[in-house]
Amino acid sequence: MTELLQRSAAPSVETDRLAVDTLRFLAVDMVQAANSGHPGMPMGAAPMAWALWSRHLRHDPSAPDWADRDRFVLSAGHGSALLYGLLHIFGYDLPEAELRAFRQLGSRTPGHPEFGHTAGVECTTGPLGQGLAMAVGMALAERMTHARYPEITDHRTYAIVGDGCLMEGVSHEAASLAGHLGLGRLVVLWDDNSITIDGSVDRSCSDDQVARFAAYGWHTQTVRDGTDVDAIDAAIARAKADSRPSLIAVRTMIGHGAPGVAGTSKAHGSPLGEELAAEAKRLAGWEHPPFSVPESVRAACDALASAGAREHDAWQAAYAAFEASAPHQAAEFRRSHDRRLPDALVETLSAVPGEAPRATRQSSQACLKALTTVMPELIGGSADLAGSTGTATGGAVVTRDDYSGSTIAFGIREFGMAAIMNGLSLHGGFRVYGSTFLVFADYLRPALRLAALMRQPVIHVLTHDSIAVGEDGPTHQPVEQIESLRVIPGLQVLRPADDAETARAWQLALERTDGPTALILSRQTLPQTAPPADEHSPVAVEIVATGSEVALAAEVADALTAEGHSVRVVSALDRSAYVPDPLAITVSLEAGSTMGWKGLVDLAIGIDEFGTCGPGDQVMAHHGFTGTAVLGRIREYLQQSPGA
Repeated sequence: MTELLQRSAAPSVETDRLAVDTLRFLAVDMVQAANSGHPGMPMGAAPMAWALWSRHLRHDPSAPDWADRDRFVLSAGHGSALLYGLLHIFGYDLPEAELRAFRQLGSRTPGHPEFGHTAGVECTTGPLGQGLAMAVGMALAERMTHARYPEITDHRTYAIVGDGCLMEGVSHEAASLAGHLGLGRLVVLWDDNSITIDGSVDRSCSDDQVARFAAYGWHTQTVRDGTDVDAIDAAIARAKADSRPSLIAVRTMIGHGAPGVAGTSKAHGSPLGEELAAEAKRLAGWEHPPFSVPESVRAACDALASAGAREHDAWQAAYAAFEASAPHQAAEFRRSHDRRLPDALVETLSAVPGEAPRATRQSSQACLKALTTVMPELIGGSADLAGSTGTATGGAVVTRDDYSGSTIAFGIREFGMAAIMNGLSLHGGFRVYGSTFLVFADYLRPALRLAALMRQPVIHVLTHDSIAVGEDGPTHQPVEQIESLRVIPGLQVLRPADDAETARAWQLALERTDGPTALILSRQTLPQTAPPADEHSPVAVEIVATGSEVALAAEVADALTAEGHSVRVVSALDRSAYVPDPLAITVSLEAGSTMGWKGLVDLAIGIDEFGTCGPGDQVMAHHGFTGTAVLGRIREYLQQSPGA
């Protein structure tokens, strides 16, 4: 498949100048109209964006979901006006009216790019650094797709990052893994303007970023004049010719062309104002009304879009040939991209539950091993804890020399792992899971929140889920984590009690295509619980428990029944689906924070303090998780409750 330079002549010098000014002043106009936003980054980065989009990016604006398109990520999401300007002039479904409604309620031009909200936006960015990590995930997905379907896979991933992106720790995690895996079809342009909100970058950072990326195994270059479109073009071409991921440091000036504020933090996050905007336009020789796109720029972009459509047509022909020669593989490609599950899913999972006690992390491992036999698109790994989290499935590990495996060794990079998972999922064609200990969900939370915002069906396998972790002590014993995950909008949190519920949890996670799931799993061995009692029979006491506490609830229920109370035990795999019995005294039992249970049930039994070092069963007993202690709490409550 051909490159853009081979299929379409590069725009003229005059068209380049006009296109760059178009992008700059569309951004100025958007921010001015909204009286809110970030004009400085688009004004400085417009030349590099134009060089990339006019000479290298392979895309079809009429089909923004084309599977083999190049991906472009604006990691510096505060510069969203630049991305919206690009989408507008290249003919995506983003008319002028939407630019005029920048940052307004109901518009398709929100303050930071939002996936699923605007055609052509590949991912939600704004939390700095995560865009870079998602681009790494997309680039990894391309390599893994190419290993499976080389006949129909030939695209690249590009990103524009800012100084802030590179200061964020997740940039290290993601860039390190990208270098380790040799993701040579990833090109990152660094908008090196040396300015942050508070002032000059050198107030807080003196890193040699180019040397840092070189140490990761990246190909690195510097373009000292960020207005030189030809120099940027040549640098991108050299990057594409190298087998390593590439960082191109492009020296720019924030707020380029705005006298008095250019090169300062004043250009970062405020409108220029009518007078300064007018002066910047005058100095540039820009005599067009607000939101204008000159005819020559529109014509050049239309030609480039048409070339992209021809590339798409050529790919469709290649796919048709592939489908004719390998119909089963083509059907698998389509099924995985459509996120349709195999017909054998339920049957496969139904074979997992057994009778022997085991930890739910082990139940989950059995599910994963079974699922990989029917879902080749199921990929993932752990943050260096595969043996402990039950994600060691026996699948081949992805390496820089062979991307055909299904296991990704993310390393001790929880935040990077979660953000890369998002990129893998956004790319399409894969169902993605990652794992670590539940207590370390705090490390990856920002990316998990973004997964929920983007409605990505990634699966987080979070094990060692309570103070029963034991000897590792309170640093490794989650207390508040389950509750903190439940408050993330759109995140499905499932805490199974045994084999059957773990299999059900995996089924629910895979059937869900509009949001992430967290599977909360035990370290310690648990019994296979009996089926729940008839939920329609009237009872005096209803005990609702999750995960490892379901067996304890059953033990307590037996004791209460022997004392003459009618009792029901409810296993709340998903607490959000639990509806308390209004006629019963309701008691919750969970080895975690009681915050979310209070107000939902009459008596919430849990732990609202940090745990303690010691053998797990002793720690649980020390904090009141024994049949005797729980029974005493419920008896005391019943004695104080009139009519109980």
